[in-house]
Amino acid sequence: MLLLSGTAWAFGIDDVAAKAEKLANESFVAPRSNLQPVFRDMAFGDYQQLRFRNEKALWHDAETPFEVQFYHQGMHFDVPVRINEITASGVKEVTYDPEMFDFGNVQVDPKSLENLGFAGFKVLYPLNKADKADELISVLGASYFRVIGKGQVYGLSARGLAIDTALPGGEEFPWFREFWLERPQADRRNLIIYALLDSPRATGAYRLVVTPGKDSTVDVQARVFLRQPVEKLGLGALTSMYLFGSNQPSPQLNYRPQLHDSEGLAVHSGDGEWLWRPLNNPKRLAISSFPVENPRGFGLLQRTREFSRYEDLDDRYELRPSGWIEPRGNWGKGRVELIEIPTPDETNDNIVAFWVPDEQPQPGEPLDFGYLLHFTMNEPALHDPERAWVSQTRLSTGDVKQSNLIRQPDGTTALIVDFVGPNLAKLPPEAMVSTRVSVDDNAELVENNLRHNPVTDGWRLTLRLRVRDPARPVELRAALVEGENTLSETWTYQIPSNE
Repeated sequence: MLLLSGTAWAFGIDDVAAKAEKLANESFVAPRSNLQPVFRDMAFGDYQQLRFRNEKALWHDAETPFEVQFYHQGMHFDVPVRINEITASGVKEVTYDPEMFDFGNVQVDPKSLENLGFAGFKVLYPLNKADKADELISVLGASYFRVIGKGQVYGLSARGLAIDTALPGGEEFPWFREFWLERPQADRRNLIIYALLDSPRATGAYRLVVTPGKDSTVDVQARVFLRQPVEKLGLGALTSMYLFGSNQPSPQLNYRPQLHDSEGLAVHSGDGEWLWRPLNNPKRLAISSFPVENPRGFGLLQRTREFSRYEDLDDRYELRPSGWIEPRGNWGKGRVELIEIPTPDETNDNIVAFWVPDEQPQPGEPLDFGYLLHFTMNEPALHDPERAWVSQTRLSTGDVKQSNLIRQPDGTTALIVDFVGPNLAKLPPEAMVSTRVSVDDNAELVENNLRHNPVTDGWRLTLRLRVRDPARPVELRAALVEGENTLSETWTYQIPSNE
């Protein structure tokens, strides 16, 4: 550690990277739980009773709008993480003290509290009212963290690194084993967090600059070292939940029309193309890859913002943020990968998206990367106003209107796709807008109908397909064009298999 000007300690990502590189040259030592059964075996309802006392928060009485509270160990959060504070005079560990917590009705033997630590932490900040501290970021478990902006509620999660996700050999979950929280000055409106990542095959140093606001952001700088080669390395990983929605209605009668933290994957490629892929809750694991060189951005978005599309007063899905990754610099050749996992309920995160580089570092060779992570509810602001986007995708039984005006199902599957955007709103209803559609060999396209939508000032595309083998998925793509000009993002969809 270097002392600058005799008054301030210099601490940065290079300090954490030195620790990560040293770890990478050593054998991995798996973390060991130090929990007694009263904490390890407790139910979730009991774990929720372990409340941090507000007056014990780090920086509670300091001249800064930020303060930090800590999570108690319990359930599967059974391994302590080391948390340090960086101040002008040095670095000091924040030590666990049982007096920091109210244990509610949980009967705790004082001996079971010996040698415990923290499972993670959360940062509070006056997001919505100047006189009230709200949760801004929560860091708990593996390398997961969640962030919200003004008027938002927690939804999808980000994580430091994904390794071998959805591969037959099983996923490896790196974990943040140590944190350093830089104490902000009174006039500073962002918070700097450093983190040391560790796993059997990788280590890493992270610098997270968290800036609260209407759209909160996290500026991520990372340096990763591999102990051993990995098959799939996922950068900028996002994890979310999709149970059902307009393109995949609930199989059971449910008063909530849609239930998801995110409804689609968006990708902005290096050559300027935009892709939109509505999510599914498949019957079996589904993996989709989108080759992209030097991506400009990608993320899991929650585009639907009307309460009437969710009708959930408790969980408020319309207020859950989208997560958008904006890479720093050129990431080269690779792919954005989307993983969809079957889930029977909304308690499981079953959607994962990340970037996989074509060239991965050799063990011991550092991999440096960075990105700006947005947590936003203003999805249109992400897009070029000259390129329309998909506002909804609806799945339906295909039918044909008979001479008696009754619609008769004809064994086809129909997809209704609404495109909207400022560029479409400028066009007259009689504009010569057409479609560019492709369907794979597992389906026959029997209808491709485009019409102006006077309600949205956009255009509605209806595709009707005859699936050849229901046991196999069907891949589709569609975009709006006017002559040689592409008017919209490319809608890409997979009709899941029936098995």
